[in-house]
Amino acid sequence: MKDLTFNKLLLEKQVQGFIHKNLNANIAKLLFKGSPFEHISIQELVGQIEAKKRAESKLPTWFKTPKIYYPDKLNIEQSSSEITAHYKTNIISGMSIIDISGGFGVDTYYFSKKFKEVTHCEINERLSSIANHNFKMLGTENIISISDEGISFLKNAGKQFDWIYADPSRRNEIKGKVFMLKDCEPNVPENLETLLQYSHHILIKASPMLDISMALSELRFTKEVHVLAVQNEVKELLFLLEKNYQKEIRIKAINIQKEVIDSFESIYNYDVDANYSLPQTYLYEPNSAIMKAGLFNEVSHQLKLFKLHNNSHLYTSSKLINFPGRSFKINRIIPYSPKAIKKHIPSLKANVTVRNFPESVAQIRKKTKLKDGGSEYLFFTTDINNKHIVLVCRKV
Repeated sequence: MKDLTFNKLLLEKQVQGFIHKNLNANIAKLLFKGSPFEHISIQELVGQIEAKKRAESKLPTWFKTPKIYYPDKLNIEQSSSEITAHYKTNIISGMSIIDISGGFGVDTYYFSKKFKEVTHCEINERLSSIANHNFKMLGTENIISISDEGISFLKNAGKQFDWIYADPSRRNEIKGKVFMLKDCEPNVPENLETLLQYSHHILIKASPMLDISMALSELRFTKEVHVLAVQNEVKELLFLLEKNYQKEIRIKAINIQKEVIDSFESIYNYDVDANYSLPQTYLYEPNSAIMKAGLFNEVSHQLKLFKLHNNSHLYTSSKLINFPGRSFKINRIIPYSPKAIKKHIPSLKANVTVRNFPESVAQIRKKTKLKDGGSEYLFFTTDINNKHIVLVCRKV
């Protein structure tokens, strides 16, 4: 009987060599030439080449491991990166965990390094088979692969777990629209009571496009929210739930960089006032995780910085501090006008940022003839007197 899961001939040494050799090849030319292997189509080969190429930086462990079978490009795009998967293992712990929407299994694999027993549930039989094969190639021995819908499996198994992990995906008809967790599969809010029968702890991964306040309105017992960015790009929102938890919610803004991890946290919706000032010696721009978390007043309050304006989300101080974001030395403050720009920036070359300003970067560049690049940074913003100003800065 034919194996309908995936073509295992693609794992043969000669075929794997062809895939690796053509990682940077012209795909159109490969498709035109056709497959050099019997019983393997050129479409299958190209699919493996494109997916493996995407995994090179995102999933280096998979990329370097022999005989890994890759699913469709979409599954690679939707999976966690190794960086974010590793982060999750630092915020939860226990003996057993079940991933009820396992997918390609990147998070599951990293959980297997922390938990004694890991269950991977994936309703797509082919993807489940691929993930199970790869777990073996990666040398894991404590992952149980189940080809079933995760919540159904929980009900039938009736087993308790220390943690339940869910990575819901948007239903196809929702794409491109504002969405909520109830618009995803599995529908966690609708099944929350069921999930809590089998574990007191739930970790939910969500898209960075999700509105945090809307998500919290759908969920109960949320203990923590983690806004996770890598190299200043928000990749995931993580919601940690604990059964019957009723206290304040902690929100953490994490930005993982090459050498350091910026971390900033507060109580969600904590009512705190910011301090305001005209620009002083230094300027600070929060990282993307803080921006997504909305911790604007908390930054001013905790770090003793002054905001330039309620809606600008830029900060200033007379002394330089260690800041979770970008820091600049303010060299000049000029009123906004194309003439002033040309006078103070004779090279007409600078990095332009807009914060709480009536014109876009494109409009400013068109009016001022400013080209991108150089060592000077121009911040077009509004001060506490509601005046439009330009801060001419150098990066610290």
